[in-house]
Amino acid sequence: MNKKAYLLTIVLFCAAIAVIVFKYNSKQKKEENAVYTLLPRKGAATPTAEWKEVDKKVNALIATLATNPTDTKSALQLAALYIQEARETGNYMYYDKAAMKYVNVVLNTNPSDFNALVFKSLVYLSQHHFQDGLDIAKQAQQINPYNGYVYGLLVDGNVEMGHYDSAVLYADKMVSVRPDLTSYSRISYMREIYGNYTTAIEAMKMAVEAGGRGDEHTEWTRVQLAHLYEKIGDYKNAENLYNMSLALRPDYPYALAGLGNVAKAAKDYPKAIALYEKADSLTMDNSMKEDLVDVYRLTGDNAKADKTLQILIKELAEGANQADADMTIGHYADRELAYAYLKANDKDKALEHALLEYNRRPSNIDVNETLAWVYYERGDYAKAAEHIKTALKTNSKNPTLLSRAGMIYYKAGDKQMAKLMIGQANGTTSYIDPSLQAATMSAMKNL
Repeated sequence: MNKKAYLLTIVLFCAAIAVIVFKYNSKQKKEENAVYTLLPRKGAATPTAEWKEVDKKVNALIATLATNPTDTKSALQLAALYIQEARETGNYMYYDKAAMKYVNVVLNTNPSDFNALVFKSLVYLSQHHFQDGLDIAKQAQQINPYNGYVYGLLVDGNVEMGHYDSAVLYADKMVSVRPDLTSYSRISYMREIYGNYTTAIEAMKMAVEAGGRGDEHTEWTRVQLAHLYEKIGDYKNAENLYNMSLALRPDYPYALAGLGNVAKAAKDYPKAIALYEKADSLTMDNSMKEDLVDVYRLTGDNAKADKTLQILIKELAEGANQADADMTIGHYADRELAYAYLKANDKDKALEHALLEYNRRPSNIDVNETLAWVYYERGDYAKAAEHIKTALKTNSKNPTLLSRAGMIYYKAGDKQMAKLMIGQANGTTSYIDPSLQAATMSAMKNL
């Protein structure tokens, strides 16, 4: 390369760097100047009194920060409101980004602010940036080791990363520091992970009793208690809990979806569809659409199932694309996308997303179950067996997991394990997808 060409290359390289820096600074400036207001809630024709009160608080805090941008107390209050609104609406993409902006206002002033670090960890965890959330929670715990809530974040982060022994230790620490709804519910979750539904139900009952009736956190917990009853096939108790939640918090979408589960288990598919559709109209949580796809298929309405599935994939991909564009925010949804693509019979895409999630957290049992099932659907039974073994390492008794494990071992030629897993799955009256249940019944006849 001659001298002129060399100099030209250097100039072009420097120009490219300058453009990148300019775009980055412009993006940062735009984010700093962005104002996040409260959005109307999905499905609400008229704003509720609760929403109006939150909106009033949000506007007052925004006005305060416009006058004094370094008011860290107001910034934290605003972040807290946005974090809760994300729970209320399912619009995590918008509200998590809003919350993170105001959390960073505080951390830019004081990088060791405990509450800001707790909120940052919480946002990362809700966005499925689990390792980031765990790392920030560890920072917060070093600053204040006597706060119970931070141990809950350490439980959540360790569970998601597959560090179950550490999660148990932090759950025990949390309940000793802060025996309340948040700690009892985590104790319940750990017991469920380790396959003990009886004691998991006991702990979740304590969590519900510790909360305020009708409060969103309490009704979320009541719904989780109902889900536990579903998993042991006790649909009567589950139905009663869902109805109680709706009486205390009308039109609560997760309770409506729960009643959809009860109707689906009873094979009342029209009722299940109506409940799932209503729930989906009230929240941006994509799990409602997943349930709808399954029930549409069960009723033979493949056109609706396909249309809903395409919407689901599009919405999940939007969050994933945002995460790729900005590593600090954006919802990783590769596990959910893997299952969605399986429903769409696109097994290559399913494997692509299952592996992306596995590479982030290879020790997590749910991630290994997903990857195992994708390999099973692709006919790679040896690899499926390898990952289902990891998925079973905590002795989980989830009926769907046990059924899938049974089929994987059956196809891989391990009849002893297949019989054990299918036998355990068939020992419950919990709902299992009819096609999966039919496959296990057929396999059992040959074992």
